Amino acid sequence: METPQFDAAARAQIISEALPSIQKLHGQTVVVKYGGAAMLDDDLKSAVMGDIALLHFVGIRPVVVHGGGPEISALCQKLGIAPNFVQGMRVTDAETMRVTEMVLGQIGKGIAHFLGDKGAPAVSISGKDGNLMRARKFVGEADWGFVGEIERVDKNLICTLQEGGFVPVIQPIAPDDAGQTYNINADLAAAAIARELGAAKLLLLTDVAGVYRDFSDKSSLIAEMSVAQSEELMASGALSTGMIPKVRCAVEAVRGGGARAHIVDGRAPHSLLIELFTDAGSGTMIY
Repeated sequence: METPQFDAAARAQIISEALPSIQKLHGQTVVVKYGGAAMLDDDLKSAVMGDIALLHFVGIRPVVVHGGGPEISALCQKLGIAPNFVQGMRVTDAETMRVTEMVLGQIGKGIAHFLGDKGAPAVSISGKDGNLMRARKFVGEADWGFVGEIERVDKNLICTLQEGGFVPVIQPIAPDDAGQTYNINADLAAAAIARELGAAKLLLLTDVAGVYRDFSDKSSLIAEMSVAQSEELMASGALSTGMIPKVRCAVEAVRGGGARAHIVDGRAPHSLLIELFTDAGSGTMIY
């Protein structure tokens, strides 16, 4: 009988230690960018959905922004549309855009259903609903087709859902002023939404443990860094190509008014709770 008693006491202690963080975040908005392995592994998906539901039940206001790259590529291949990437971004022609909108819609409805099963009622919306987001064509070194960047965010629909007790689940697509729909990078969408909402936290789920000074040296994981330090690290060339956009999004969210941004290992069960409610954390915090 000693072991169960010890386990119960240890769990109670952990819950008690989380109280200051829960009090600090109570009533605050936390934006979670959901993607990567956490979307593809059923056990990880269940853990993340449970964590988001827990945030909802303790009085924190989660907003979920999700991607869906692997699922989009899989359906494109089934339809005979060869996925095409330039500099890591999907080239999106009209047919690929239709597939993208359909797949993201299915994913969003699935997330909303999963959260509902956990007891946290959720509603899946896109940037086209309620004038939530307005986009413009992304202009760069290449032509990516209907890939866009966010021009503005209108938080009214999100706030209405939150006031009604729902968790908003957002698909990162948005129209321009002429009505053309664009595919938006989910990290960029999450950062823009976090800025507009004045979110207390932006959590970007990734497939790595966090930001490293030297990725080949796992002891160089950075627990926290300032915006200035983040910009220095990006300029130094030390970051991998895939990590630079995430760090840039985190920096933009913090600079735009967000109190903290966290790059979190989505492969680790309950990484959201570890990052939010423990001193140890589970990724890299940018302040």
